[in-house]
Amino acid sequence: MIKLMKKTFSEEEETKKKLCEFITDAKRLSMGSKCKQFEKEFAKYQGREYAVLLNSGSSANLALISALVNMGKLNKDDNVGFSSLTWATNTMPLIQCGLNAIPIDVSSQNLNITSETLLDYLNSGQKLKALFITNLLGFCGDLDKIKEICEERNILLLEDNCESLGSELQNKKLGNFGFASSFSFFVGHHMSTVEGGMVCTDDKELYDLLLMVRAHGWSRELDEEKTKELREKHGISKFHEMYTFYIPGYNLRPTEITGVIGIEQLKYLEENFEKRNKIFNIYEKTVKQNPDTENLDLSHMNFVCNFAYPITFKDKETFEKYQEKFEGIAEIRPLVGGCIPNQPFFKNKDGKYPNAEKINNLSFYVPNNPDLTDEEVETIRKLLSKD
Repeated sequence: MIKLMKKTFSEEEETKKKLCEFITDAKRLSMGSKCKQFEKEFAKYQGREYAVLLNSGSSANLALISALVNMGKLNKDDNVGFSSLTWATNTMPLIQCGLNAIPIDVSSQNLNITSETLLDYLNSGQKLKALFITNLLGFCGDLDKIKEICEERNILLLEDNCESLGSELQNKKLGNFGFASSFSFFVGHHMSTVEGGMVCTDDKELYDLLLMVRAHGWSRELDEEKTKELREKHGISKFHEMYTFYIPGYNLRPTEITGVIGIEQLKYLEENFEKRNKIFNIYEKTVKQNPDTENLDLSHMNFVCNFAYPITFKDKETFEKYQEKFEGIAEIRPLVGGCIPNQPFFKNKDGKYPNAEKINNLSFYVPNNPDLTDEEVETIRKLLSKD
């Protein structure tokens, strides 16, 4: 069986060796200098001013939405749009923070919200305070146009980029179009720290609030100027400062183990991106020649760092036929969380999302990871071909 994920890390033995050396010599394993170093290096790689490391990509989404509420950028009962085809924890923080989670249908051509699907919603007379868009499976819609629409209508644009690290639109990295963006380093993602996530932004106020939300709502990680400002505003003595909780927060802190692995895995990103892109192009060429499938259109993107390769079939009978073809040979899965409005946890069942529902019912994805051998890629390619 060809698995979706073959190894825990890139260069697994070397990474484990360095991790063992660190654990043996380290005087501290809770969040510290290695996490800080990883944050700085990731922010530099991504091209953002600030990066905040968390214990998962889901926590990154929760921290981001919570920080924006604390910041006053979002308020209870605000309408926040999200991609109807996404992962559950892109949506759950909206509900948990008392916001109105509004599904927006995606395009069947790239699996993401586009300016067209966004305008379909907005032109119906509806309003959004924010749009928490998902860049699914290494793909994106026309984010440049979406950004223009959001700026014109004063909509806060956020990106869940947990599945699209390395992909680019108009030579700009995904995750750099919105006010802030989230990333996941879960096993099998573009880079792995086993568990882990990141939020990136260029806004200092949001950065400070993320640091506070991550750790109980206190000020311990803030710079001295900001700490003094909070202390004086609230009349807190230096004696009590370390145990003063200024805003609602959580414990979403990573460990130094996450930091060490992240620093090491950054070394292999570009090589892995090229491998994923090469495999994507092989699959894409094959699927475009198969009349049983619906073609994607990603011509607007200049680089696709594919997370896993998705295929949507013409009808249920064909979908089931290809499921049988893959059985026992290569692992397949539904497309992430599917059509989220149809999930049991999502209570508002009033809307219609025809593209997301079609993709949910007639699609699966197949392995694309840097550790696939040429023989395994060829096996999957043949399975994707019409008989």
